[in-house]
Amino acid sequence: MKEFMTGRTGHPKLELLRRYRYAHRGFHDKPQVPENSLAAFRRAIERGFGAELDVHLTKDGKLVVFHDSTLQRCTGTEGILEDKTLDELRQLRLEGTDELIPLFDEVLDLFGASTGSQQKCGNGPKLPPHTLPLIIELKTYGGNHEALTQAVCERLDSYKGEYCIESFDPRAIADLRKLRPNTVRGQLSTDFRKNPEEAPKGTAGLLTDLKLDVLSRPDFVAYDFTYKDNPAFLKAVKRGIQGVSWTIRSMEDLKTAESLGYIPIFEKFDPREGA
Repeated sequence: MKEFMTGRTGHPKLELLRRYRYAHRGFHDKPQVPENSLAAFRRAIERGFGAELDVHLTKDGKLVVFHDSTLQRCTGTEGILEDKTLDELRQLRLEGTDELIPLFDEVLDLFGASTGSQQKCGNGPKLPPHTLPLIIELKTYGGNHEALTQAVCERLDSYKGEYCIESFDPRAIADLRKLRPNTVRGQLSTDFRKNPEEAPKGTAGLLTDLKLDVLSRPDFVAYDFTYKDNPAFLKAVKRGIQGVSWTIRSMEDLKTAESLGYIPIFEKFDPREGA
């Protein structure tokens, strides 16, 4: 592997990760199958997809899978996830269904027992037996990036499946680089100049232009597909950093992303139907 100021190239695990399409927050089907639910992850496994998921650290130090720090959108309950204990969170239900907020352990148990089908491996060498891979996003809150990253790393030390880790927060990926330098790591980004309220104060331009990759030195950059022509993203890809596209919502966009060599994270359609 070769590391330079804005990234790292040549990680051997990327060969496997490139073979898959990844269901965004599991292969959900709202309103019956909520995002980031065990039902959504089971559906992804049944169809041979990898999955992208989001991990938070609770008030009492447990790891759960959920997207927002605010609970309202997916549970109808006021409050901040990081201010709740696991017992409090397990009283809630996802999007009007009977589904609970999953433990990270529960999702790992599902994928750890899966068998990778090598769905996109028409080209390239045959890979040894493996699990369906996960893209694990670290959802930091209130400066907890180090505690969250360490907890996830420690849990994954005993996990035998395939995975990579990403985050919008370059501090978390810098923590990962220090704690587990051999783990495949990725920097998430979008055009924060168009949505500056979503970036920490004063960082919209830095994050948009991947200037903080000097801290994280990622193996891949996961960029919002809407802004796939962002010059900083294109420059990173040209240097050999793997591109990842989120969130793909049509077969046409998926084929475009794959033709450019990007790993696709998709939702709201079944790529098998357009194959």
